Amino acid sequence: MSTPFYVSPQQAMADRAEYARKGIARGRSLVVLQYADGIVFVGENPSRALHKFSEIYDRIGFAAAGKYNEYENLRIGGVRYADLRGYTYDRDDVTARGLANVYAQTLGTIFSSAAEKPYEVELVVAEVGAAPDGDQIYRLPHDGSIVDEHGSVAVGGNAEQIGGYLDQRHRDGMTLAEALKLAVQALSREPNGGEREIPAERLEVAVLDRTRPQQRKFKRIVGRQLARLLGADEAAASTPTDAPSDTEDADSTDTPAEPAGSAEPGSAEPGSAESGSAESSSGKSGGSAADTDAPDSSGSSDAPGSSDSSEG
Repeated sequence: MSTPFYVSPQQAMADRAEYARKGIARGRSLVVLQYADGIVFVGENPSRALHKFSEIYDRIGFAAAGKYNEYENLRIGGVRYADLRGYTYDRDDVTARGLANVYAQTLGTIFSSAAEKPYEVELVVAEVGAAPDGDQIYRLPHDGSIVDEHGSVAVGGNAEQIGGYLDQRHRDGMTLAEALKLAVQALSREPNGGEREIPAERLEVAVLDRTRPQQRKFKRIVGRQLARLLGADEAAASTPTDAPSDTEDADSTDTPAEPAGSAEPGSAEPGSAESGSAESSSGKSGGSAADTDAPDSSGSSDAPGSSDSSEG
């Protein structure tokens, strides 16, 4: 019987971590941002049945990247934990920190166990507070460690580049439209430095809105509301640039308001005004127009033809 090769514990953990990271990198990235009225979840997901974001409890949301069947099992376990704790004690006793601790224990046990492979998932647990200072965001990597995040966090394949982009541009007090636009811009960035367009049909968006009167703060944003939020900043940005051009067009159309039949300065005859005033009132206006364009380059109204026409 051959003796198995010896593998040091450090090397074994490094191999398992590399295996989990490669599995997570194959999934699409997602971002979680704080804004003025709560927390927004944004990710690229062409499926409308397999969600990356879900509600855990009243004020707690769940986001995950990686293998769907693995993080769906974790989500169901989190819902059961929250329901049991809220029923046994009080609804206020269900917190994101307590849920993150449960997830950390589960992921850590699976990662260190040699009997099964590590989970290829990365989780985000977020809780919205009564004020922005009470918001909590926790990131849980595959090994079960807990990272307390502030402002923004990105997980998934291109998380490092997207997270750096968000750290430079995210600010406190952003509106929902501004935070959503920033999240889409971050997700659109390619690893090679380029950008691509993500249509609204491929986006999954959800919020924890502290201003909702309901006890449950989680809400999905789809359809017309999502399109309106994505187009709000574009419309606001295009209005100032279009307005001056419209004004210039209006001025340009009003400028050539000269009479079409006005005579040239050198073609007016002295008797034209008298013949026009003798026929009709329309002829009077025509005569005055002709007299106004008299061959006086200074445009003075003291021309002899002008005084004759007024007397007639």
